[in-house]
Amino acid sequence: MSLRLKEHFIKKVLLIVILISMIMFSGCTGDKSQDIEQKYNNSLGMEFVFIPEGEFYMGSDSTPLVAFDDPAHKVKIPKPFYMARYEVTQKQWTMLMGENPSFFEGDDLPVEQVSWNDAQEFVKKLNELEDTDKYRLPTEAEWEYACRAGTTSVFSFTEEATDLDEYGWSDTYGWCAINSNRTTHPVGEKEPNQWGLYDMHGNVWEWTQDNWHDTYEDAPTDGSAWEEDSIIRVGRGGSWMDGPNICQSAFRGQLDADSSINVLGFRLVREV
Repeated sequence: MSLRLKEHFIKKVLLIVILISMIMFSGCTGDKSQDIEQKYNNSLGMEFVFIPEGEFYMGSDSTPLVAFDDPAHKVKIPKPFYMARYEVTQKQWTMLMGENPSFFEGDDLPVEQVSWNDAQEFVKKLNELEDTDKYRLPTEAEWEYACRAGTTSVFSFTEEATDLDEYGWSDTYGWCAINSNRTTHPVGEKEPNQWGLYDMHGNVWEWTQDNWHDTYEDAPTDGSAWEEDSIIRVGRGGSWMDGPNICQSAFRGQLDADSSINVLGFRLVREV
């Protein structure tokens, strides 16, 4: 074989080796988020849904009742996280904490009459049980981002409270003063939002990590909790005793961290 033919042969072999290497290596350089489990179940039987990173407009510039959720502002959620598919149930609470503080009793009802401080104790014990530090309350931004699930409407399923009867509030999406019969209801009886989360509108208020601020002026835009030296904390989602307007995606409530009444519950986040 001539020298020229040998060089040509070697070049072809090298080219083939390079192409094979590129094909094999490409399978290792894809989007890592695709390899993350889309669901997660923990030792208490709590189901978690994968929430992707992204951006959204938080709050509202035209709240008809109060102006606590203005101004609307862009927030970036920089990392994905897991959010509990359901509010923490009485069964799950009792398995970990031993006693049930709820006024309305039932294994599959959301636990209520729990303060923000109580919720933090639950988080602490769950982390200890599973030897991790990944469980926590959602930040207020994470909660609204997950509630909206990509929507920009007043509710995650319809635009106006006046549309609720026609759209099916009473039969489909949430428990509020219109249809609750003055009690909580088992989690997951209504339809979920687009990301698979149940009872984001009504049933029980859900504690978030954040301290209360009267407006969003100077609020973080990175999805982090807005905390300072204050005992007032933020609740989201409204409850069985509230009107539909209080159960909107952007509506905010404020209570002392040690408040524990039968409209107060919570759901958890687990970091990826």
